[in-house]
Amino acid sequence: MSFYPIFVQLEGKKVVVVGGGNVAHRKVLALLECGASVYLAGRELVAALEQMVEKGEIHFLGREFKDEYLDPAFMTIAATDDKDLNHRISACAREKGVLVNAVDQPPDCDFIVPSILKRGDLLIAISTSGKSPALARRIRKGLEAQFGQEYEMFLTMMGRLRKEILSLGLPQKENSRIFQKIVDSDLLENFSDDFPQKMAVYLKKVLPEQVNLKGLWKP
Repeated sequence: MSFYPIFVQLEGKKVVVVGGGNVAHRKVLALLECGASVYLAGRELVAALEQMVEKGEIHFLGREFKDEYLDPAFMTIAATDDKDLNHRISACAREKGVLVNAVDQPPDCDFIVPSILKRGDLLIAISTSGKSPALARRIRKGLEAQFGQEYEMFLTMMGRLRKEILSLGLPQKENSRIFQKIVDSDLLENFSDDFPQKMAVYLKKVLPEQVNLKGLWKP
């Protein structure tokens, strides 16, 4: 089976997680980071999940899964240690048109979760189509040294700079030339603590004079 790679916008969307263990906890944390509205059902919750429920960070539905918990949900993750229950959740989700992932049960999944390397807005997803998550993790670890925290800083700068340049109304070809020239510079490969200062000097050479460089590096 071939999977279609996709990044999904979850901001404000209802996502139901079924399970109360450490795996469910990791899934909940990742979903909250993406802005999802997380609803949880689980027989026994680890302390971290109990605290999140008490603080109102997630919505607790109940100890036992009920089909109506998926009304109306955008996505659900079955993260229990009961394969039969995970299968039932999957069947219910598919009947209702809800995207489903059943942990370690590929036939019960509409999507699988890749191993992710994250540097701010830079996301590198590695997947073996479910055949070897361990290999995906190994590849991710190998990339961690290659893509350091400087990429987060660089992308923050590029996001702000892109708005400035596009607001000038230059021809698309010229915009593309400028962006490519910045990306092709060797400053990322030779990253150091004075990266912002060196980049500012470089940008002044390649950008139109009217581009405002102030505030490019603010957190």
